[in-house]
Amino acid sequence: MIVEIISRINLKTNNKMKNTVDFYTFRNWFEENRKDNFSSDGLLALWEMLSDYENDTGEQIEFDPIGFCCEYSEYENLEEFHRDYDKETYPDIDTIQDHTILYEFGNESFIIQQF
Repeated sequence: MIVEIISRINLKTNNKMKNTVDFYTFRNWFEENRKDNFSSDGLLALWEMLSDYENDTGEQIEFDPIGFCCEYSEYENLEEFHRDYDKETYPDIDTIQDHTILYEFGNESFIIQQF
């Protein structure tokens, strides 16, 4: 009965209940459901990037892992990036950063927001 009442209230007000996700939950979801989208280091980098955004803007990000998989890509290095994007148009990291969000980690790895 209580769940039914809450459901009706949420339908009328279009409110959603929020769930706070820590890194452990974030990482486990990807490892169980989308293990090929990001490396372990890439998941940590994505988590840090999204957390930095929340801290910098004060805006909470909804945990939408499928959306994250569509919106962000991890590249081991520029050579791998150039398999998806034109080398002449985007010859280096600075040029890529001029066109999208880019978060560097490790030796040469980075995550970008798809563009």
